[in-house]
Amino acid sequence: MNILQLCKKFPFPLKEGEAIAVHYLSRGLAEQGCTVDLLTMNTSKHHYPHAEWPHEFSHYREVQAVDVDNQLSIGGALSNLFSRASYHVSRFDTPEFAAALTALLEKNQYDAILLETLYLAPYMPLIRAKSKAVVVMRSHNVEFAIWERVTAHTRSTLKRRYLHYLTQKLRRFEIEQLKNYDLLAPVSDYDLQVFKALGYTGYHLVAPIGLDIEAYVVKSLEKNETTKLGFIGSLDWMPNQEGLQWFLQKVWPLLQRRFPSLVFDIAGRNAPHGFLQEKIPGVQFLGEVPNAADFVAAHAVSLAPLRSGSGLKVKVLEAMALGRVVLGTSIALEGIPAQDGRQVLLANTPEDFVRQVSLLLEKPELGTQLGTAARDLIQSAFDYRDVARKMIASIARIGA
Repeated sequence: MNILQLCKKFPFPLKEGEAIAVHYLSRGLAEQGCTVDLLTMNTSKHHYPHAEWPHEFSHYREVQAVDVDNQLSIGGALSNLFSRASYHVSRFDTPEFAAALTALLEKNQYDAILLETLYLAPYMPLIRAKSKAVVVMRSHNVEFAIWERVTAHTRSTLKRRYLHYLTQKLRRFEIEQLKNYDLLAPVSDYDLQVFKALGYTGYHLVAPIGLDIEAYVVKSLEKNETTKLGFIGSLDWMPNQEGLQWFLQKVWPLLQRRFPSLVFDIAGRNAPHGFLQEKIPGVQFLGEVPNAADFVAAHAVSLAPLRSGSGLKVKVLEAMALGRVVLGTSIALEGIPAQDGRQVLLANTPEDFVRQVSLLLEKPELGTQLGTAARDLIQSAFDYRDVARKMIASIARIGA
């Protein structure tokens, strides 16, 4: 089976959710005998200055990266006010990428084309004109749902109105595109049910973000790590910024008063200018760390205080794979078949967070039990090989 994978940003390094999701699916497809090509945008925001492709790309037959300048601009935002197009999506619709895609479709015959996220949907007419391949929308999130939640938590009235306007256009575009896919492959059953409620009736497959459990080695905690909370995630993603700010303002003061020895370490790449410049007792901002797995393993609890977002949260899955306790909100745990008190701990209010941290400190054995159960869940439900096999089977049925 010949497969073309299209990405809106260069899927490397493997330090954030989208890159990890793209990597493990393509690797799994290749291990199942598929020939996989990659055509990706190399955007100004996430530019990868490659001299040669990383060895992690060895499973691809061909890799092409197209430089795309999709920077947000005041002029672009203002002009979009008078357009029906979604500003979120239109920034990824470029003639350079269209030209590279055209060349690939004229050179190769593909059995399937994977659109990694909604932002590749503008190229659907081109794909239909140049190829008979099965088109798969691998939806990493319900995109408009992320922005609805962000908008709801925005304090500034003017900014909230503007975000609402943009979000409505994104919502309309996302719903309109549902009729165009041969196969819709959201990463969670939760997202699938949302799409069905919006009118999707076609072929579908829940294709979660797969991991290689063998790559995640469980390490014992040192004594000084048992009272350390950790957060790691891309800090240019608004839901991460929003969730951290809420936690630091509403939750951390309560925790620190009750547990003065508690430490909260924050790690993440692409932090906005001025992020956490103000010193907060007990909180340390480490910036981008050399190894995300080592950071997670060095903290007894992995925090996920998200209040907006959609889809599966890769850093939550990775923490579970490393046998660490995940303490997060309902939104952070959305799409993961885990139960509060069995594989994870759930907290939606400041009082919930304090109660759950107290429970862990009073019962150290609980952390070990939760970590073991969490790792078992990842191994059974999020193996990248299973995801690839199911994807191949679904494509074959549709293409037959």
